[in-house]
Amino acid sequence: MSEKQKRYMLPEDQIPRRWYNIQAEMPTKPMPPLNPATKEPLKAEDMFPIFAEELCRQEMNQSEAWIDIPEEVREKYKYYRTTPLVRAYGLEEALQTPAHIYFKNESVSPMGSHKLNSAIPQAYYCRREGVTHVTTETGAGQWGASLAYAASLFGLEAAVYQVKISYEQKPYRRSVMQTFGAHVTPSPSMSTRAGKDILTANPRHQGSLGTAISEAVELARTTPNCKYTLGSVLSHVALHQTVIGLEAEKQMALAGEYPDIVIACFGGGSNFGGLAFPFMRHNFTGERNTRFIAAEPASCPKLTKGEFRYDFGDEAGYTPLLPMYTLGHNFVPPNVHAGGLRYHGAGVIVSQLLKDGFMETVDIAQLESFDAGVLFARSEGIIPAPESCHAIAATVREAIKCKETGEEKVILFNLSGHGLIDMSAYDKYLSGDMVDY
Repeated sequence: MSEKQKRYMLPEDQIPRRWYNIQAEMPTKPMPPLNPATKEPLKAEDMFPIFAEELCRQEMNQSEAWIDIPEEVREKYKYYRTTPLVRAYGLEEALQTPAHIYFKNESVSPMGSHKLNSAIPQAYYCRREGVTHVTTETGAGQWGASLAYAASLFGLEAAVYQVKISYEQKPYRRSVMQTFGAHVTPSPSMSTRAGKDILTANPRHQGSLGTAISEAVELARTTPNCKYTLGSVLSHVALHQTVIGLEAEKQMALAGEYPDIVIACFGGGSNFGGLAFPFMRHNFTGERNTRFIAAEPASCPKLTKGEFRYDFGDEAGYTPLLPMYTLGHNFVPPNVHAGGLRYHGAGVIVSQLLKDGFMETVDIAQLESFDAGVLFARSEGIIPAPESCHAIAATVREAIKCKETGEEKVILFNLSGHGLIDMSAYDKYLSGDMVDY
């Protein structure tokens, strides 16, 4: 075929009206989060002081498979949804593979990534509850930018703790957050007790998502009328992200195909779950036998080399104990450019699904990820975020296997964001200064 791409679009009236809650249909439910002091299972109301109450109820909901999307949230989704599903003929040609490669293009959101899918409902539920201030953490800044934008939509004040190394590596994401009115602090900082303790122990600490979470949670606890919001890991975040996979299901039907393999990069699990969970429900019934692959950095391999156990979601130990694959909450990842994937643990839903064999994992070295990202840019015309490069690298691996075996498999991956504010990372790669960790 001569065309380099083929796009499958849905009209805005096809934006999902309900999120898919995979917890209700999992063969084995996730184990409960625990109160770290008593070791007793948490109830939704135990988390009300930190999160918006409706988000707490969504977090603990293991009975309802479908959760209605508020109409005000759907109206905000219409700013950019539905997003395109693209047949990547250019990448197929570059790889000389018989595989059919599709990607869901979440980079077309106003903030350039999938993160807005959860930032909008989280800000909405906070505003509906009468909250005036929200706080959060961010790594590369895609979540922080999305939360800053969503907060501005609903008239909320936002404070963002950005991982210090990303704050320095990605100054323009900081500028995006500030443009939308957010106060941005590099983490660890001297503005919280958690930050002071971390810097006292290690004055040169470059930060991690665990440190930034600790500071944001502390701020929420100590600031009147302030709630904490989270960009990944927790179950309600993955719930909101299922708009990705629900749209992709309809778009794959328009293409007349169904994925044999679904791939997404993996930090805490939000974009992986968002794409994979709606398709995975058909594996539970035996109707389909799709493979699901989470691609994480080799420098932060919680799924491939971590241990399944209860652990804190942050460095200071402020969060509940979560049953997860983890490298330990004190793990400080190397300073790779995929800042959104530098997290020590995995969400409880994904951890249980991996434990039960419903998904696979691969770890990708930094140079391999950028090799794949540059190949994708040159064949498809989109510069991918460093995080998304991991999904592309895993896709390239599977497409090459198809070339070697002659199998014509259908591969679907999530392009979770563009890399136009990550060009300093590409400068490092193109100049030969980038290294593997």
